[in-house]
Amino acid sequence: MKRLHHISKGLLGSIWIIALLLLLNAATTVWHSRFDFTNEKRFTLSKGTKLVLKKITNPITIDIFLKGNYPSGFKKLASSTTDILNEYKEISGNKIQFRFVAPEEKIEGTDVSYADTLTSMGLFPINLTAQLKDGQQQQQVYPFALLKSGSTSIPVELYKGKTPLINFKELNDAEALLEYNFANAIAKFIQKEKPSIGYAIGNGEPMDYSVYDLAEVAIKPNYDLQLINLSEQAFINPAFKTLLIVKPTIPFTDQQKLKIDQFVMQGGSVVFCVDRLNAEMDSLRIKNEVVAYDRELNIYDLLFRYGVRINPNLLMDLQCDYIPFDVNGNGQFEFLPWNYFPVLESADNHPINKNLGYVAGKFVNGIDTIETPGIEKTVLLHSSPNARLISSPAIISGSQNVTAPEDQNYRTANVPVAVLLEGKFKSFFANRLTSALNDSLIKADMAFLPACTKDNKIVVVSDGDLLLNSVSKGNEPLAMGMNMYTFGTQRAFPFANKDFLLNTLDYLINENDLSEAKNKDYTLKLLDTKKINAEKTQWQVVNIAIPILLVIVFALIFQGLRKRKYARK
Repeated sequence: MKRLHHISKGLLGSIWIIALLLLLNAATTVWHSRFDFTNEKRFTLSKGTKLVLKKITNPITIDIFLKGNYPSGFKKLASSTTDILNEYKEISGNKIQFRFVAPEEKIEGTDVSYADTLTSMGLFPINLTAQLKDGQQQQQVYPFALLKSGSTSIPVELYKGKTPLINFKELNDAEALLEYNFANAIAKFIQKEKPSIGYAIGNGEPMDYSVYDLAEVAIKPNYDLQLINLSEQAFINPAFKTLLIVKPTIPFTDQQKLKIDQFVMQGGSVVFCVDRLNAEMDSLRIKNEVVAYDRELNIYDLLFRYGVRINPNLLMDLQCDYIPFDVNGNGQFEFLPWNYFPVLESADNHPINKNLGYVAGKFVNGIDTIETPGIEKTVLLHSSPNARLISSPAIISGSQNVTAPEDQNYRTANVPVAVLLEGKFKSFFANRLTSALNDSLIKADMAFLPACTKDNKIVVVSDGDLLLNSVSKGNEPLAMGMNMYTFGTQRAFPFANKDFLLNTLDYLINENDLSEAKNKDYTLKLLDTKKINAEKTQWQVVNIAIPILLVIVFALIFQGLRKRKYARK
């Protein structure tokens, strides 16, 4: 009887344990969590990202083109992408589904490969060079993901290398930006209304094929782009989030400057891309030497009031792009560096330029920042350490193409060419508003604002061509930042001009508050290759042999104790 009682008691206990395990298993399918002990909080999504994911209504599918026998750095990037998207999938309530696809695979039901589709979308592969023991290995990688919801597709660039060589820091930075890049793309699916952006005209701003990539490819898919004629419209509608002023060539009137100024005072952000000197390649084709002179745009005093001065000089840089030269005068052209086309870089010190590749410039001027109370200034783009500035009137000569970095003339470092201004700006017209200008405000039913009502942002770029695209001989617009002379050659390089524009607009408009995700930074912890090779065998023994030996020793001890226990009984 006693034995039956013990059996029933043990059976009841087992049932309770099984029931508890089943209950716990069911609970973990509904409620589960994990702890992030990493210093950089790699596995913790920002509040802005979570809010975006919870707003998803329609399912989103994501194809990631990192499937293949890629170098270890890209395998790690693929693994990190999986981790991030699993988090996205969970928080969105399984409204996000993803898969990895090899670029060479054929699209179902067609003979077209995914690689061909990506190329047709302007997403070109990176020709990477991996350093192996036996030498270097060339490999094409498509570091992209394609998000789809309904009939809309949005590409995401997962890696932006500055050079063909695999750079572990750049791969590390790419991992840090995965959360932001995917969240920013998803936010475009859920936005109910596109933010409005104005493109200023009336002062000679380009309206031809050179703005095709800016308007049709970069801006229109994500924003509502409209023209604003500063000569005809009474004022700039404050409903516009941002105003673009790109390469004006005709001087501004005081009326036009007042419209821009009051738009800023009302909270509208502005991107100025201004060439101070008149320097064009068309003039050089006619004559091998031209003089670059001041355009006299009558806008520099307004910019000075806000905190910057665009100088009447010309930047030359040893870090530059290439154009063809007839070296021997016999019609045989050779690509040589053109120091007037500087390749600009950034300090990676802001969400706009974080993990940004090189940016291509053309006939760029230098910028000075002015001490302006209450205005914070951040240099976004600058020259290389090997640059020089030539004063106006600057002579541009086809014979000037220096390649020697030790040249004594190229000793000016990090010349600012793009600056972000933030704060409460004071009106340029405060205490100087004429009766005629005041009458124009009254006519437009507007009150004059002497200062910003809240913090605002302005970006000033001393290169009017930075946001324009070149046009091929067949009148085909190229991608922004692509050199028309090297296009289709081994010298061609996908510069990050468009990324700079999109990052700038994201920061200025900032509707989804993804700045926390954009500012994530991962500490790069590289292994010592020499030490690994020297101690390889030792650590293999420690990690493989010792655990097996410990298991065997534990088994022998356990077996011995068990024998002693039952031998005594």
